[in-house]
Amino acid sequence: MAAAAPVPRPLELDPKYDDYDFPTTAAVPLSGHAGYLTAEQQAQVSQLRLMLESEGYTKRLDTLTLLRFLRARKFDVNLSKQMFIECEKWRQETNLDDVVPNWDYPEKEEVFKYYPQYYHKTDKDGRPVYIEQLGNIDLTAMYKITTAERMLTNLAVEYERVADPRLPACSRKSGVLLETCCTVMDLKGVGISKAPQVFNYVKQASVLSQNYYPERLGRLYLINAPWGFSTVWGVVKAWLDPVTVQKIHVLGSGYQKELLAQVPAENLPKQFGGSCECAGGCQFSDMGPWREEQWAKPAKWEKKEGAAAAAPAADATIQNAGADVKEGGAAAAAGQGNAALPVDVKADAPAPAAA
Repeated sequence: MAAAAPVPRPLELDPKYDDYDFPTTAAVPLSGHAGYLTAEQQAQVSQLRLMLESEGYTKRLDTLTLLRFLRARKFDVNLSKQMFIECEKWRQETNLDDVVPNWDYPEKEEVFKYYPQYYHKTDKDGRPVYIEQLGNIDLTAMYKITTAERMLTNLAVEYERVADPRLPACSRKSGVLLETCCTVMDLKGVGISKAPQVFNYVKQASVLSQNYYPERLGRLYLINAPWGFSTVWGVVKAWLDPVTVQKIHVLGSGYQKELLAQVPAENLPKQFGGSCECAGGCQFSDMGPWREEQWAKPAKWEKKEGAAAAAPAADATIQNAGADVKEGGAAAAAGQGNAALPVDVKADAPAPAAA
């Protein structure tokens, strides 16, 4: 018997931390999501906040953030607290709050020759579409352009920009709360010789995403999946939460019909079967509601920095994102904000080799 739909319930906001200027009711009525919390779940939000406050934490204690950590740990408050604290420790070690407003990545265009990663408009549900093309990854060539540290820094900065301003703008335009993205990973050109390098990158990049940016995956389309990939996917699925597996669609070269059912043709770059041709190239346009005057608003980190007299130079590096991220393909993590793979996989679960 199917589970009963959750009962709508206004989200209880905390005036000390919650100052949202976008909708706070989830687009889909799912238990544990904003606007559909049980009384127990709402109490668990307050419990988690009190526990974190008692240990001296004062940032990122808003209700929606805490809910993402709670959902990532199946509403186990103690595990959610541990995950949150580990994330805050990482943020402090990497000086991320200071890096984000000042980050500059001038080598982006050169890096994109090997590894395009970009946000481009929205899917039919109003979520940001994030696109990666893995076929031309060449770590040796990329290391001559930039460093693994700068690529990891850029990866984290783009995650922050997903949280604000991209998703808030999409939520304003849609009229409902949107917290996830629609990701398209193009595997065209990923043959046997490149597979270990590419898959190793995906595995390592997922360390950062699943540990520090939970609950950001809405849908994932793996297109142009090479011969034999279904065998790999069969192994990978066993590592993932069933909820995550439902979000992932593995498609071959005949992917256009299914992808266009989710992403309107006018929003999908022409090279993937859509009709969009942005001036200067879709990969560099960053078009979306976050660029539309009616829906866009300055990010909170942007407003904060605007009031400061001066900011430190943003040449900090993201390290310790994972045990051996630097050694593997994490060097390819340039420009992306919804990295590759399931961001809602448990942190202590094996990272997927190719999802």
